[in-house]
Amino acid sequence: MKFLIPLIVFAAISVFLLIGLDKDPTVVPSPLIGKPAPEFTLPVLGREGAQFSTEEMKGKVWLLNIWATWCVACRVEHPLLVELAGQGVVDIVGLNYKDQDALAMQWLKELGDPYVLTAVDQTGRIGIDWGFYGAPETFVIDKSGIVRHKHIGPVAPADLQNTILPLVAELEAGSS
Repeated sequence: MKFLIPLIVFAAISVFLLIGLDKDPTVVPSPLIGKPAPEFTLPVLGREGAQFSTEEMKGKVWLLNIWATWCVACRVEHPLLVELAGQGVVDIVGLNYKDQDALAMQWLKELGDPYVLTAVDQTGRIGIDWGFYGAPETFVIDKSGIVRHKHIGPVAPADLQNTILPLVAELEAGSS
């Protein structure tokens, strides 16, 4: 009998681990989905004295992309964001997270700047308000300022084609 209890505990833990292996690690539920996007006002990268407020995006469907120069995965997704920006389908606002302004400006100069602007989150406080897990993360926000989607990790072409762009089109059309 005393060997049966550890065996049952081991079996239960094994079942939970097997269930977990079937889950997609990039799909983490966000409490923000369907709720107003956290508001912020931050300095704009490379624009002395300029401030950006999320309030400025009301009436537009837009993406918020949290990135940093120290983020290897951000470098992976960056060319896709530059390509998307070139298509003019949706405005992308960058949120540079806990980075150095000079490095961020150099990054955008060298790799291209897909952002209508980049807000600077030096302290990381705004990232926390948005439920940030780790760079990069991308949010889709509707015309009313409601968060409709959160993508954790680098955006891949399939993510754009299958999820993000169809959602943007739906939101632009006024559905959802």
